Amino acid sequence: MVRRVLMMSGLVVVLTLALSCEVAAQTPTPEAMMAARALVTTMKLDARYKAMLPTILLGIKPVLVQDRPEIERDYDTMAASAADIYTPYYNAMLDGVSALYASSFSADELRQIEAFYRTTAGQKLLEKAPGIAQQSDDLVQQISRKAADELKLRLTETLRQKGHKL
Repeated sequence: MVRRVLMMSGLVVVLTLALSCEVAAQTPTPEAMMAARALVTTMKLDARYKAMLPTILLGIKPVLVQDRPEIERDYDTMAASAADIYTPYYNAMLDGVSALYASSFSADELRQIEAFYRTTAGQKLLEKAPGIAQQSDDLVQQISRKAADELKLRLTETLRQKGHKL
């Protein structure tokens, strides 16, 4: 079971990398765009992008407020209307990611992918994949640091045996 989840999360990583690296060579069909938008919604990317707004606002607040209570009150009031400012960017994210998917897969393939993500296993993958990816990254970093230390030690010994002063 764990192996299957890891394989599926690996697939998600590969697909994400492929989508981010590939330049659209053709304009997606309207059918593919509709299927891609449905997939993006099923993958809950719309909710993820919408959830970015509070983080953005928290990030820019200290720069604008500068520990001044009178500005903070006005900022907090104005932040309530920030959704109007953010909406075009939110839509651009959804449209852009949908176009990436639509340029990479046919409408039929997108519907098949969406069908998988609608299953219990697909929903579980969407839920677990970010955590598994983070844990995988941490594990690989930890092991690669150990490998680098061992390689450095052994290569240093070999170079010293050949008469090099290090």
